[in-house]
Amino acid sequence: MTLTAERTPPAQVEHRPFGLARHSLALARRSLIKTMRTPEQLLDVTIQPVIFVVVFVYLLGGAVAGSTHEYLQLLLPAIMVQTTLLGGMATGVNLNTDIDKGVFDRFRSLPIGRSAPLIGSVLGDLIRYVVAVASLMLFGSLLGFRVETDLVSALAAGLLVILFAFCASWAFVLVGMLVRTPGAVQGIAFVVLFPLTFGTSMIAPAETLPSWLRSWVEINPVTHAMDASRGLLIGGPVAGPVLWTLLWSALFVVVFAPLAVRAYRRRA
Repeated sequence: MTLTAERTPPAQVEHRPFGLARHSLALARRSLIKTMRTPEQLLDVTIQPVIFVVVFVYLLGGAVAGSTHEYLQLLLPAIMVQTTLLGGMATGVNLNTDIDKGVFDRFRSLPIGRSAPLIGSVLGDLIRYVVAVASLMLFGSLLGFRVETDLVSALAAGLLVILFAFCASWAFVLVGMLVRTPGAVQGIAFVVLFPLTFGTSMIAPAETLPSWLRSWVEINPVTHAMDASRGLLIGGPVAGPVLWTLLWSALFVVVFAPLAVRAYRRRA
């Protein structure tokens, strides 16, 4: 007689009001606890931006702006955007690592929404953006950076930068679902992020750039986020850059979030 192994049926999702939201928040708490227990994971949003600020301000400040203080005022709001975007890369790397280690196999056996692990990881990594913004503002104030608008505008700048990075992180989630190794996720993310963050007015005014590069800078979504951050922190045009930043943020979520969930389901 041939014995046939009985297959365990997949876990059924329990349909309760706001079930996906509750499951996502529970997994976000797991991601947050993991980050807090390994604080060295936050080095990329604490030490790295400090190095960028010091190098750029004291090597280029005098040549670009005439003084290190004036350059610090222009640079720090842009570095804030760059740092949070680089921090979002860790979301894709961590998700890819969890899948490689079989953690998501356990999630699939639970009666939760299939997209809950992705949403939970993205929400849990919000702490990275908060730490990045807070540490940069603290270090910048020690160097002499001063908010030239008001407290409400400064808080709005921090929230806008966090929102933009949160929405853009879905692109890294998609990469984490498509490639095989965490190293590949990091490599692809760097290739994408460098032209996006350095092809802006972060280091030098757009007017001083070649025409071909200036054309890219003007349509670059990261440029709009940096201009919005500057306008809210040190003054200048605000309405246009903020509107463009919000539109780009919505576009990132609409395009990349469904693609990431679809890629996860196929991989699962």
